Amino acid sequence: MKVLRSLDRLGHDKHSVVTVGMFDGIHRAHREIVREVVHRARMREGRSVVVTFDPHPKEVVASARGPVQMLSTLDDRIEMLGDLHVDVVLIIEFTLAFSRLSAREFYETIVVRGIGVSEVVVGYDHMFGRNREAGIQDLVEMGRTLDFSVFAVHPLAVDGAPISSTRIRKALAAGDVEKANAMLGYAYQLGGTIVGGDRRGRTIGFPTANIQSQHPRKLLPGRGVYLVEAAVAGTRAYGIMNIGVRPTVTAGLHQVLEVHLLDFDREIYGERLEVTFLRRLRDERKFDSLEALTAQLQQDRDEARRLITARAFSSTPSKE
Repeated sequence: MKVLRSLDRLGHDKHSVVTVGMFDGIHRAHREIVREVVHRARMREGRSVVVTFDPHPKEVVASARGPVQMLSTLDDRIEMLGDLHVDVVLIIEFTLAFSRLSAREFYETIVVRGIGVSEVVVGYDHMFGRNREAGIQDLVEMGRTLDFSVFAVHPLAVDGAPISSTRIRKALAAGDVEKANAMLGYAYQLGGTIVGGDRRGRTIGFPTANIQSQHPRKLLPGRGVYLVEAAVAGTRAYGIMNIGVRPTVTAGLHQVLEVHLLDFDREIYGERLEVTFLRRLRDERKFDSLEALTAQLQQDRDEARRLITARAFSSTPSKE
């Protein structure tokens, strides 16, 4: 797969089948679109092209809202698109000037004259152009005059509503990792470097690895305690992860990410650790004493072992 940031390096090919979007998370509905692009490109003996953007458009046109919390990094998206056998990923730098292009200007300049296109594949609710001014019918009309066809992929639904990156973000923010995983089609992951903590957990028999997130704009699930699977130093282990402010032992002002790994006793400071979220165990809460907290942690560990033995959590399917 070629990954390009310049049209000049791509070359024009009229037989290209193209899709355009942010594709944050490359969730199940995104993958249906991408698979259709790859399939139709092969049928036409052309190339499959995914056009995506960096940074997220909302960071440019709605910058007052602050950074967008993402489901995937750009590297994540590129890796998953490679797994789906895309021929070319074209990354367009999204700037304020670029955001002012009309829908027709974008398709004429980038897709038709730049990439070359025989067919465009989009999702059922595709909106594009300045201020999201155009939809599928506008694209169909554009195709009639610019000589390309349009194929719209039907929505995929979970719990009676179409899958979307927005719904997944909301589920994760609420701590509902199982619903998020069902919409993603794989278990949500988060990675970072293990840093030193106050070692308080070690004194009560629950040593933890504190994680400094490698990608601060990647969305954190809501505060709470989770069953996770961790990969660190070439080893995989189940663990109990707390996302929160540790109100029992601190002033509750600083959010931490900490994982207690089950059946694991190695020094791993400075190592990279990646966690896969399997199931939410409970809310974070303040306890009256350290003894009460320790008793709850023991219950969490027992519940985690029970769930692991029963495999009573979301599976972790391939992202393909």
